[in-house]
Amino acid sequence: QVQLTESGGGSVQAGGSLRLSCEVSGNTFNIEYMAWLRRPPGKEHEVISSIATPQGYTYYADSVEGRFTISLDKARLSLQMTRLEPEDTAMYYCAASERRSIGGSWATPGFYSHWGHGTQVTVSS
Repeated sequence: QVQLTESGGGSVQAGGSLRLSCEVSGNTFNIEYMAWLRRPPGKEHEVISSIATPQGYTYYADSVEGRFTISLDKARLSLQMTRLEPEDTAMYYCAASERRSIGGSWATPGFYSHWGHGTQVTVSS
């Protein structure tokens, strides 16, 4: 089993920055991809950034490209968020998958079978 624990959420004004962290533990040997997802109020989950764990390839959603940076250091997945906007307000989740990505599936929420409990990010205007 894989355990994921997020931290670092909070409230910030537009234009500010936050750094989210996710501690990864358990049976992590077969993890192929890790990701940050979010669920804005009243909307569906979306993958905002992913990283292929062996190779380091990354994916960013258009909405965060150039503002957010994903990184993986041993057992910690991080998301550096800058120039935050009110539209970034959401519950943010760390997730992991042992699957191989086909046709960009690593950019879809259903690809990830292990999820953390989430951390809230609120951006005020």
